[in-house]
Amino acid sequence: MAATLHRGLEQRHITLMSLGAAIGVGLFLGSGAAIKLAGPAILIAYAIGGLAMFFIMRALGEMAINQPVAGSFGRYAHEYLGPLAGYLTGWNYWFLWIVTAMAEITAVGIYMQMWFPGSPAWLWALAAFVSMTAVNLIAVKAYGEFEFWFAAIKVVAIVAMILIGGGVIFFGLGNGGEAVGISNLWAHGGFLPNGVTGVLMSLQMVMFAYLGIEMIGLTAGEVKDPKKALSRAIDSVFWRILIFYVGALFVVMALYPWNEIGTQGSPFVLTFQKVGIGGAAGIINFVVLTAALSSCNSGIYSTGRMLFNLAEQGQALPVFGRVSRGGVPVWAILGSSAMLLIGVLLNYLVPEKVFVWVTSISTFGAVWTWAMILCSQLRFRTLKGAPAEYRMPWWPYSAWFSLGFLALVVGLLAWFPDTRIALYVGPLWLVLLVVLYHVLGHHRSAPQSGSLPAALAADTAS
Repeated sequence: MAATLHRGLEQRHITLMSLGAAIGVGLFLGSGAAIKLAGPAILIAYAIGGLAMFFIMRALGEMAINQPVAGSFGRYAHEYLGPLAGYLTGWNYWFLWIVTAMAEITAVGIYMQMWFPGSPAWLWALAAFVSMTAVNLIAVKAYGEFEFWFAAIKVVAIVAMILIGGGVIFFGLGNGGEAVGISNLWAHGGFLPNGVTGVLMSLQMVMFAYLGIEMIGLTAGEVKDPKKALSRAIDSVFWRILIFYVGALFVVMALYPWNEIGTQGSPFVLTFQKVGIGGAAGIINFVVLTAALSSCNSGIYSTGRMLFNLAEQGQALPVFGRVSRGGVPVWAILGSSAMLLIGVLLNYLVPEKVFVWVTSISTFGAVWTWAMILCSQLRFRTLKGAPAEYRMPWWPYSAWFSLGFLALVVGLLAWFPDTRIALYVGPLWLVLLVVLYHVLGHHRSAPQSGSLPAALAADTAS
């Protein structure tokens, strides 16, 4: 019998992985840019975006619990929307994470400069690349353990930030016993200082921050008791978003005038320093370093599993569909890692503008992935009806609301000059994939939709 992926991920792995996927480096260092656009009203943008993501994740969960297989939404797009849709979704998501992991590997080199000033950044980037690739090659449980502890560090940091900040706001902790209050939320130009336009302008940044939550679906083929583990993780997505994003930003903007955030360093560092915690900058640097390593770790995992799935469907080289005795798609991981190694070099060879162009594919690719999840689920319901146990709430209105919201985000990308490049690069990337799909003959080798591929049937049966 051929080796297959092992179900080595446990409930605690999935719970913390889903938490970690929702918390990126952007919350610690990059939230300032979004706040400058919307002011305190950024809380509304995160809440509305979070509601859309909740519906998208419930749509994914409905299919993943019914068919817990590797490849997840790439496989569902193939099955319910056709081989070309599966091909585009799989390769688009693979490239999206390659780009994201490239950026995170480079970030590791930058963060290490705080402790080792003057050291070559490329060396730290290479060390991160080698170590995270090695973790993914050992076993899926090793990946799960590393991601568990990476996510735990981020969660502890944010909970500490919210609790300490809350103490300053309501009890005057570190402020001579004088409560700061929440007047900063409306004292500097009002709650909507830049109007509705500011909120709309921030939406593309807000939604990009949610990239990675859908990765929970990729674990469906390797998690023990997927029905229980996935349903629990997905059901809590919305509340985690409210607590970690909305809660943390509420504390930050209550403590500091929104128009000064980012001018004096990370709000997290300032908050810890306010109550006398020594070495606050070093603590937060460690947290964002683990966040970058976590994203890199997840990127290698995601790209490896998606490439493995594409090979099983005849849409990538057959060698990428091979699995080691330990249940690891070794060649798919190595193939993806090779691209990351090129990315480490490209970060130092290409101009910054070119790299921004490439990362714009990530924004467009995220919206494409989420839209494919929703469209696949609509088709899934049409063909199979409502599942007995786990259902998307308020269907089909929730699905159409989410698709409409994603269309709004794409429209906003086109409306504002700074983000318009995503609408040039993203569709061109999809056109290139369509050309390759036909030139390389994948349209002839891929199994047709409407009947489960043999590998999918075997996965489902197991």
